[in-house]
Amino acid sequence: MDQEFVDIAFSSFMKHNGGLLFREISKTNYEFKTTVKEFHLNSAGITHGGFVVSLLDSGMGTAAHRILGPHVKAATISLDVKFISASRAGDILNGSATVLKKTKSLVFMQGEIRCGKLLISTAEGIWKVL
Repeated sequence: MDQEFVDIAFSSFMKHNGGLLFREISKTNYEFKTTVKEFHLNSAGITHGGFVVSLLDSGMGTAAHRILGPHVKAATISLDVKFISASRAGDILNGSATVLKKTKSLVFMQGEIRCGKLLISTAEGIWKVL
């Protein structure tokens, strides 16, 4: 099923935040990516943690919507993020989202972001079916 990346930042927050590419690997595994820009940096010159969290929330949230199917919405109710390493302007951040379990009312997931082989962050989250 390995599809090409598509731009999912056609409106709203992630478009404003610099864009996000997304693809489905399988029914439970997804990938997303973006390039760090100067405006994503904090005062230390590394990628702001808030941007990293936004990427995880958007990539994992899109995965939740994909597994739920068309016309079903979900919202993040929990997102636990661990920051492991730093990235800088020009770096390509590659994210993954894995659906662990889907119930009638919740979707449980794990995610991570890497820059090449370097692990930048990990996350666990729960999405509520609306």
